[in-house]
Amino acid sequence: MAIISWLIPTLIDGSGGHRTFLQHAAYLEEQGHRSRIYVEDVDQRSSLELRKNIKTLFGFDFEEVYSGWDHIEPSEMVFATIWYSAKVVRDLPFECVKAYFVQDYEALFNPMGDGFLFAENSYTYGLHPITIGRWLPHELHERFGVEAQYFDFCADLKVYRRLPEVEREKSVCFIYQPEKPRRCPELGLEALGIVKSLMPEVNIRLFGSKTKGRVWFDHQHLGLLNLEACNAVYNRSSVGLCISSSNPSRIPFEMMAAGLPVVEIHRQNTLYDFPDSAMLLCEQTPESMAAGILSLLEKPKKREAMSDAALEFMSNKPIDHGLDQFGKAVKALLKGKSPETSVPERLYKKEAFKAKKGTVLSRAPSSIHKGPSMDAPGRLGFLHPKIRVKVRRLAQRIRRLMA
Repeated sequence: MAIISWLIPTLIDGSGGHRTFLQHAAYLEEQGHRSRIYVEDVDQRSSLELRKNIKTLFGFDFEEVYSGWDHIEPSEMVFATIWYSAKVVRDLPFECVKAYFVQDYEALFNPMGDGFLFAENSYTYGLHPITIGRWLPHELHERFGVEAQYFDFCADLKVYRRLPEVEREKSVCFIYQPEKPRRCPELGLEALGIVKSLMPEVNIRLFGSKTKGRVWFDHQHLGLLNLEACNAVYNRSSVGLCISSSNPSRIPFEMMAAGLPVVEIHRQNTLYDFPDSAMLLCEQTPESMAAGILSLLEKPKKREAMSDAALEFMSNKPIDHGLDQFGKAVKALLKGKSPETSVPERLYKKEAFKAKKGTVLSRAPSSIHKGPSMDAPGRLGFLHPKIRVKVRRLAQRIRRLMA
């Protein structure tokens, strides 16, 4: 069995990305490997404190947790997990399998410039990418000629499931994360504002962040939810809304596992992992997104058919399926074998759903976000971690003074 090290970014409460790579590190330990967790930590906390934080925030308990990336001990395999850790892995002075756990096309977290290009460069360092989902292998092959292995988006079917005793309401739930530009929080709010204007009786539920943001219509802000609470919301809702512009989120797959019809944007990154029978991918305008949501709210039979298709699609994608795919990729790399790779084809074959021309839809322009948040993680990704933390803290103080 091997020692496998993971270079992970600063811990963020509620981060799905952190939960995913920590889950896979824990899986490798279950298979008999030793997982070493190196946390990017500008506050230089003790290993014991970081270990406790990982357990508190994400429920995983690792014996070997270390602060910082300056002193990586020799290991048989080392994973980069964020673009600026890829260079650290590339330059390690000892022989090992240098791997790259890729969850997003992270260049898209940054405006076009240094941060964007540096993030793209990370795919050219000769690391072995293992990606979540089918779109990223396609993108890495097309853009850089890099071959990647992938594992499917799956869900814990013991948690995310249909609850027959729960009755669905006329409601929409939206994963609203204003601190993450790639989750398109303003586009989602604009679409839901239109829905609420045209169908006032619909209950709108926002979840996924402690930040309430500037929301001008009546809604419920649920904040951060545990996994069971998320499943309960998915079971009460009629439509789920999740927007992700840099790779699919895991959220729509968990929604589908609960039998919830989901609306997303129709872009290249959403066409390779979603089935067209259980998802509605819309043109990326607020009007078309709203029209898509309204079309589902107005057609119970269509929702029911999508719900059945969603449950069927996810029935063979339990979390163990994805973990097994990942484990096989790791095993092949550790044995020095050339992994079998193929460029996936798109699953979603339909055209984008569009609002009819001339449709009059209302909104509240005064509420529109005026620009990117200065403390959004991706916007400052090109800065040195210590500078990045200082800028975020300063931005937070300024907002408190202006509140």
